[in-house]
Amino acid sequence: MRSRVTWDLCWAWYHALPEAQQDQITRMGFEHLLSVRPFHLDVPYLEALRERWEEDCKAFIMPWGHMIPTLEDVAYLTGLPVQGEPVVGLERRDYYDDIVELLGPEFVAGRRRPIRSILLGSLLEAVGLRGRRRGPLESLNEFYAGVRGALDLGDRSEERSVRIFVSYLFGRLLFATQSSQMNCKFMLLLRDLAQAGSSSQCSQSTGGFTPFLQIWGYTRFPMGSGTLVEGRQMMVPLMTRWAVAPDPRVTDRRAGDVRVALDHYPHDQVNWLGRGKGEERARDRSRPSRFPPSILARGEATTLQRSSKKNGIVTY
Repeated sequence: MRSRVTWDLCWAWYHALPEAQQDQITRMGFEHLLSVRPFHLDVPYLEALRERWEEDCKAFIMPWGHMIPTLEDVAYLTGLPVQGEPVVGLERRDYYDDIVELLGPEFVAGRRRPIRSILLGSLLEAVGLRGRRRGPLESLNEFYAGVRGALDLGDRSEERSVRIFVSYLFGRLLFATQSSQMNCKFMLLLRDLAQAGSSSQCSQSTGGFTPFLQIWGYTRFPMGSGTLVEGRQMMVPLMTRWAVAPDPRVTDRRAGDVRVALDHYPHDQVNWLGRGKGEERARDRSRPSRFPPSILARGEATTLQRSSKKNGIVTY
């Protein structure tokens, strides 16, 4: 699935960037999402879940009732900011001058005006990563090493290198569509990198980020191939607490099998909130955080456990 290919590449690309550029991306609010190691996508589970999406009411129509992912779910699971100005972008007739200013003149070379979209493949080509994808037998660390060796930032400024990466993150992961292009209105959010961190990056959509939908489902009606890992109970975002791998006992599961399982899932076992009782204590709303305060308010100060880096690779 495209989402898995893109997630692998975004993760490896981010961790291959110089530390100063990673720091800028951290200040924009993407550090927690990019700390989650890409995991196996449960395709039959996702297909069966998407079949139950009703566009008219913007909800999943389940046998036990309607279920709707919320911005709070996004904050808990991905760590993306949900406070601040919503991401809407500014519609213009032509973004030619903006592309030249923010990304560089090479991104408009040979294109006729007006220009309203950016070719996502050109972002990869500009840094030497076009055609990079993880092989079926290639480990994530091996793929990362290849990306790190191929990444070529040239003589661009740090700001432009960061904008190229985040533009790809927007177009291929967070605001993804079936198109190979991205509307330039999202790119304008990167004019002020510091200000971009105060925007609610997930206000537009999370529909393009398949891993979010998968873990959201696991937290509501656990019947997939994901398990909570012992020792990660205090890590944020919550997606880092999950390990997902194909079940070797099931080699031919199809969406139809999951569909039947959903039809017969015990209604009294559905977790409507998706969190444990310990995370539903009274919230300290005066405490500033990119995460809902209930993650941090546990009766005493809690130190957020972050992933550690060894030889440039994130480990837990």
